[in-house]
Amino acid sequence: MQPPKTRRVSEFRDIPRPLVQFLRFEDISAAAFRIQTGIQKTPCTYSRLSKQYGMEIYLKKEHLHYTGSVKERGVLYLLSSLTQAQQRKGVIVATDCNYSMAVAHHAVELKIPVMVIMPSCCSSPRLRIYRDYGAMVISYGSTGQDSQNHARHLATENGYLYLEEDESEAYLAGLGTVGMEIYEQVSKLDAVVVPAAGQYGLLAATAAAIKHLNSRILVIGIEPESFPLLLQSLKTDGPIKGMRSNSNKKLYGELTEHSLGVNTFQLAKKLVDKVISVSEEDSLLAMLRFQEFERSTVDTEGAMGLAAILAGQLPELKGKKVAVVVSSANMELELVRQCVDRALVLDDRVSKFSVQLGEWPGDMAKLLDVLSREDIRLLDVCHRRQSDKSDLFKSKVECVVETKDKTQSAQLRKTLSERYPSICWLGR
Repeated sequence: MQPPKTRRVSEFRDIPRPLVQFLRFEDISAAAFRIQTGIQKTPCTYSRLSKQYGMEIYLKKEHLHYTGSVKERGVLYLLSSLTQAQQRKGVIVATDCNYSMAVAHHAVELKIPVMVIMPSCCSSPRLRIYRDYGAMVISYGSTGQDSQNHARHLATENGYLYLEEDESEAYLAGLGTVGMEIYEQVSKLDAVVVPAAGQYGLLAATAAAIKHLNSRILVIGIEPESFPLLLQSLKTDGPIKGMRSNSNKKLYGELTEHSLGVNTFQLAKKLVDKVISVSEEDSLLAMLRFQEFERSTVDTEGAMGLAAILAGQLPELKGKKVAVVVSSANMELELVRQCVDRALVLDDRVSKFSVQLGEWPGDMAKLLDVLSREDIRLLDVCHRRQSDKSDLFKSKVECVVETKDKTQSAQLRKTLSERYPSICWLGR
């Protein structure tokens, strides 16, 4: 059984074409009515980062959905649109991703039998999440491709409906309800910033809703610098197939595994005003700002919109009212910890240095006293005796320290450099 089906875009509009009618506002409006009892209306709140960056920033907190992702909107409408026969037979998905989590949760809520095929490398906590939703979980194969092939085989043999994230009209219409809600929640809006990763459906569908309601509102898409699929596709005037990714697999695995569909591309080309890319470093810093100022933990995709603002890539929005879609917050705890550690280093708040000290009693204590007087937090220290014959009476000390901000970090560097000329600050 077949499954259901940094540049201004205006620069690429050589020949005017009629507006793509693949996704109509009526479709999005119908989806909003259909899913209103199964999906919460997420808040779109004023950010405390607004004054710092000179614009009114409103965060559309889609990461607060039950499964932590905006994809619940599209999935619920898609499942609700299935025929009774399809619902009775059940659905099957493969691999661990936001889309699969949304299918598992909402299929169970709609009393649709659901099976999830996972590769053996999937962690136990992640498998437990799907089982807690009520889905039947099967581990098969060592890769995501193995799981997908097995899921398709089971679907063919047993009559299940195999679902994978695509650009079906129902799925995009559900995603487009984000744009409707933003327009209702923020008056006199000037721009909407949307992550443009994965299947790019969220960007295209949000643009379709926003532009119908007010064509003067800017819609800006953000994608990873290491996988600028939409930007490159706009340059060639067509969706690129098989583009290779240089992205960090841990951070961007799900975002770079999908392709850009023809219909989604045409919607984005016609309705999106600007597409820019952000670096991994900017995304990590944005994740840190979310934790510090919004008391929220989001993943890389969820942070990309804010990352573009923090990196200064949208100066035209100064003084404007801007909504930023925070699309997801699904990241394993250990990876969150690693991201925070890395972001603190990028923010010049965790530093590592090495210094030579004499072997005399109290030399180490004097160094620690300097750090204490500067109100520095010592995270790690390693003391080694020198093996070099010319420095028999010296030892090497390596310290990892945390400062409150860049100002304190600069003051520490100045103080230590004056006291210890041999100090060496280790790179990021």
